[in-house]
Amino acid sequence: MTKIPYAYTWDVVGDPAAAERIASLGVDAVALAASYHTTRAATPFHPGHRMVNAEHAACYVPVRSSEWQGRLVPPAPSWAPGDSFGEARESLRSSGLPVHAWTVLTHSTLLGSANPDLVVRNAFGDLYPYALCPSNEDVVEYCSTLVREVVTLGQPEGVILEACGPLGFFHGGHHEKTDGADWGKVHQQLLSLCFCSGCLARYAKADLDAEQLRALVKSTVDGPAPSSVEEALGDIAERLRDVRTGIAAELRSLLVKEIRSLAPEAAISVHGNADPWAAGPFATVAPVINEDIDTVVVTCWPGPEASIPGIEAARALAGPDRGLAAYVLALPPRPADAGALRAEFDRYLAAGVDELHVYHAGLASPARFAAIREALSSL
Repeated sequence: MTKIPYAYTWDVVGDPAAAERIASLGVDAVALAASYHTTRAATPFHPGHRMVNAEHAACYVPVRSSEWQGRLVPPAPSWAPGDSFGEARESLRSSGLPVHAWTVLTHSTLLGSANPDLVVRNAFGDLYPYALCPSNEDVVEYCSTLVREVVTLGQPEGVILEACGPLGFFHGGHHEKTDGADWGKVHQQLLSLCFCSGCLARYAKADLDAEQLRALVKSTVDGPAPSSVEEALGDIAERLRDVRTGIAAELRSLLVKEIRSLAPEAAISVHGNADPWAAGPFATVAPVINEDIDTVVVTCWPGPEASIPGIEAARALAGPDRGLAAYVLALPPRPADAGALRAEFDRYLAAGVDELHVYHAGLASPARFAAIREALSSL
């Protein structure tokens, strides 16, 4: 069993005790953010600050103008050193911890706001500026260059790909005000279907009537919730599903090949979901995983009852020869309770996971950190 906590570069840089503290968890590696979206993060252990305001998505390896020739170029962070990933990596390695580059791909409000033609557009015409749509070649080029630079400059022992596909309706952004609309899972999946120019071209190639699809989505979102996307869309659902899963699969295949060409021995993990309609940080990996991926990481933030069916579905896709990881939340609303956390770990291990990915070694209070350490060490 492999145990991997997640961390930001600013949790480590400037804190001489950070690497040993994280190593004390008894973990096997660290998932260190190499590119990340906007966030405001607490740093309860850091000797120099208690908060970091990452005001826009950024790349934490150096941004070399010679390598970024496309339309989309990630900015460097003003709140961290230009190579904070490299600094943090070396500190963690000095404590015996391999580093996996946690790389967020299609989530950038800064780039999406500046390039509205490249973001997800729902059936009503609303733009999701945080969601770069990989049906567009500019977005694919951005993701490919990002991965290439992270592997080349970051020299990690592994790469963890997040948002490896289209994002969708659910964002959980700053001051989110959407819950009162009572849009359930299927409504949100329908509101995640994209109608940008790149997706419209793919729909036309698949002989899908985009206006018919748009009308179906709009009428369904404004009506009673159907039991599934298939029920809502009828006989066009299968062709649309193939288009949507194909967008994610093409991006995933390209990036995995890029990583393997640069770092053949690197461990490759993908945040994924077996649901063919999944969009977001855990993009769909349905209907089949053909890429040379070592581990599929399944979100378990909703807790065991809601998450174990997703683990079982992902295992069916991953097969017996790939690893399967549970992405476990150790922050609120979970209590700072080692026994409760250990019991949750046990549920996921019994369901068939090989790895525990724990969120988050930098955001956890001292009491939560102690609970994580106790729960992991008791396994």
